[in-house]
Amino acid sequence: MTTKREFVLGGLCCPVCAQKIEKQVSRIEGIKSAVVDFVSQKLSIEASDEIKLPDIVEQVSKVVVDVEPDVQVSLAGKRTSAKQESPESEGSNTRGWLDRAGLFAGAAVFATAMIFDFAPPASLALFLVSYFLVGGEVVFRALKNISKGQVFDENFLMALATVGAFAIGEYPEGVAVMLFYQIGEAFQDAAVNRSRKSITALLDIRPDFASLKIGNEVQRVAPEEVGVGDFIVVRPGEKVPLDGIVVDGHSALDTSALTGEAMPRDVEPGSEILSGSINKSGLLTIKVSKEFGESTVSKILDLVQNAGNKKSVTENFITKFAKYYTPFVVFAALALAIVPPLAISGARFADWINRALVFLVVSCPCALVISIPLSFFGGIGGASKNGILVKGSNYLEALNNVDTVVFDKTGTLTKGVFRVTQTASANGWTREELLSFAAHAESNSSHPIAVSIRKAYGQEVDSQKISEYEEIAGQGIRIRLDGKTVLAGNNKLLDAENISYEKTDALGTVVYLAVGGAYAGYIIISDEVKPDSARAIKDLKTAGVRHIAMLTGDSLAAGEKTARELGLDAVYAELLPAQKVERIETIEKNKTTNGKLIFVGDGINDAPVLARSDVGIAMGALGSDAAIESADVVLMTDEPSKIVTAIRIAKKTHNIVWQNIIFALSVKAIILTLGAVGIATMWAAVFGDVGVTVIAILNATRAMRTAPNRAYTSRCTQSKKHFL
Repeated sequence: MTTKREFVLGGLCCPVCAQKIEKQVSRIEGIKSAVVDFVSQKLSIEASDEIKLPDIVEQVSKVVVDVEPDVQVSLAGKRTSAKQESPESEGSNTRGWLDRAGLFAGAAVFATAMIFDFAPPASLALFLVSYFLVGGEVVFRALKNISKGQVFDENFLMALATVGAFAIGEYPEGVAVMLFYQIGEAFQDAAVNRSRKSITALLDIRPDFASLKIGNEVQRVAPEEVGVGDFIVVRPGEKVPLDGIVVDGHSALDTSALTGEAMPRDVEPGSEILSGSINKSGLLTIKVSKEFGESTVSKILDLVQNAGNKKSVTENFITKFAKYYTPFVVFAALALAIVPPLAISGARFADWINRALVFLVVSCPCALVISIPLSFFGGIGGASKNGILVKGSNYLEALNNVDTVVFDKTGTLTKGVFRVTQTASANGWTREELLSFAAHAESNSSHPIAVSIRKAYGQEVDSQKISEYEEIAGQGIRIRLDGKTVLAGNNKLLDAENISYEKTDALGTVVYLAVGGAYAGYIIISDEVKPDSARAIKDLKTAGVRHIAMLTGDSLAAGEKTARELGLDAVYAELLPAQKVERIETIEKNKTTNGKLIFVGDGINDAPVLARSDVGIAMGALGSDAAIESADVVLMTDEPSKIVTAIRIAKKTHNIVWQNIIFALSVKAIILTLGAVGIATMWAAVFGDVGVTVIAILNATRAMRTAPNRAYTSRCTQSKKHFL
């Protein structure tokens, strides 16, 4: 057995250090896996139950402090006030002021040495003073890391390059490079922090308090302190802190943070209400139905904030690339400094060492290591803002290359709101008797078809009359009602019992009934196609999806009718859950490209198929534990058009990621080439490092800004109906 734990790494601003922490923590005995999410500053580990929590905390803290002493380690989940600052944060702020003061002082000394004409010893002394004020910490960290066997990082590269500049007599250039590197690092940290805050702002749905009603008094408490069955009061302008049912009051709710939709949702007594919504008008009294840890807002925050634990192929590639790229460039720089002066007549060591130093400065892969996780996390945050929960950047990347989409029918392409549209009785039974038999047979089921039959019956089901109950998988139900054996199900049930019956080709779901071994008639239950479905299918084809199919347990006639209406490429009907998995595997084998296969279902009955597909998407499943567990992507509303929005966000994120990769590598390649031939200077190398990083980070922030589907938005504004 294993236990999952999360740690917050406060102040983590070095992506290379994040990789080192991840690698070293994973080597601790008893820890099965470790993942550092640089964007959210979290370390997630999976450890053996044999290791006690205090031991885990001690060993993880030791690793983190060894790699990055300024990072504060704490267990995730502790609720802290924004107004309260820990002694560690106060110390960090003090250190930040000292670092900035040293930077300004070093810059002032450097400017003095450059402006005034001092004697050589005095000039060297001033340059050395300014160098250690500006970059002393970088040199110290480099030496400390080298003593631990951690050589190839940005501290080592900058220390070696600038000390090398001093060694060949280029004092001003050595100080200037370190000065502008530190300024660039400050801009880089600011850009990263701004990106983190922007992404966090997209997820600003966590409630700060709950107004608990006890008798006639209302107390403000933490949401975690409220239990199921308690009553809370939500005033206009406040966030709904927990899921529940409205018992008093009428209001309109802003659910845009959950669903991405601007249209308010009206609620009244009896309405289900989801945490994270904002009460716009009236005073509401709500009976809590879920504890905070199980509430909608808690699940959304957990899913999105932990999405970074599942890294994309591109992220893993960049991590491995950086591991080999930096040592390669260092050894290339060493060869550049030594080989040409020995092999070329008249070549000066000082010139080629200077070119090698350019190699060292520009070689840092921070632009890629920082911007790519930020791009994916921004895309996930932008998807959340549009009502789409993506569980990891690997799934977001998979959505970029979709070849086949397979839909479930009921509740996915159709509304899932069934009603009895036709009855046909036989052998002397009346319509009312037929509905009575069917309602009693379906009395234990919560399936929409069962609900529609009981609704059509219109009376209370007397369970005392039922003496036996048996559910036959894939066929139907057998009961004993008032001493008679009643069968209710599809044609397979009557065939298995050798009962002759009148088969119908009517559209819809057909429930055949037999009483006492004789055919009694059938009931037709029909569903309606969602108005959003046809447009979604059309937009999917426009987005490049090659094959769109539908799997259903419904009749072939009903399935083909829906397929024709929506323009689907194929339909497979009358399937059991196991047969759906087999059909998905067949579709997968028959694909003509390497694109991904998506299955879209309700997330409960279709869990095996959701797990088997490349990307499983749960429709209309907000608040459903089974849906959130089984799906890779959860749509907070039941509109199929959200899939098109998700694909568009994935493609935009993919483009931004590759823009950053191509831009960073191209600039570095150009500067490396120019540096090798003696054209590029150390100034260009600094731009190739920190300048490119800042630009890539700013570009990555675009991933979080994605507007919803235009056609979908216009329909929402024209309709007052809001689906949850």
